[in-house]
Amino acid sequence: MLLSLVLVAASAMVPGAVRAAPDMVTVSILPGWRMTDGSHMAALRFVLAPGWKTYWRAPGEAGIPPRFDWRGSRNVAAVEILWPTPQQTTTNGLRTIGYAHELVLPVRVTPARAGQAVALSGDLEIGVCSEVCVPVETQVSLDLPLSGGNRDPRIAAALAARPYTAAEAGVGHVRCQVAPIEGGMELRAEIEMAQRGAQEMVVVESGDPDLWVAQADTARSGNRISARTAIYHVDGRGFVLDRGALRFTVLSRGDAVDIAGCTGR
Repeated sequence: MLLSLVLVAASAMVPGAVRAAPDMVTVSILPGWRMTDGSHMAALRFVLAPGWKTYWRAPGEAGIPPRFDWRGSRNVAAVEILWPTPQQTTTNGLRTIGYAHELVLPVRVTPARAGQAVALSGDLEIGVCSEVCVPVETQVSLDLPLSGGNRDPRIAAALAARPYTAAEAGVGHVRCQVAPIEGGMELRAEIEMAQRGAQEMVVVESGDPDLWVAQADTARSGNRISARTAIYHVDGRGFVLDRGALRFTVLSRGDAVDIAGCTGR
């Protein structure tokens, strides 16, 4: 099953990464502002050519997951990416999750030494798709303002577009069951929450980069939404699934709810 899905996704992909592709996408850093807690709120800005799109952190059936490497930065202890709510789209008949036109992706930067200058530098690998999917490599860097800085309305809007938390959405119990299948595990989850919009789908993330999670089958019955998926180790090894590390995102048209963890009951 895993091999066949990987081959389907790869069939629409141009082999090899393209180094910077301004005809498809341009990427820059919005400098943002220094926050009262000493962290810095900046953003990556992706401007996509007409007809092209890029992907959310869990890209769906045929997308390319983004990768960020911040090791070239100076005076940076941590970088947290704050994803705005993505859209469901279709690529070559497969459902994908991402953004079109323009994406402002907020990043919260924690300095290693408080009160000192920060230089943010990132090596990025992202997928962009139109009729074909192309992995694009690019590099961005910027010296962030040491103090103050104007509150950029583009970043503020992207922060406001984040998914709702489980508490904000009134989510009740989240239960999941795990059973062994050939080569991996089957996960069944049931989430107590009212329907928030049309075209609901549940995206499951394992919290472990070595685990591959298939697109979940989603169904609703009253105030419960359920998801069933299969999880495999990328190297075909056995593994232990941490229920507390699981992440469920319930997507609907223009809306999303972010839910952390589940219980066995």
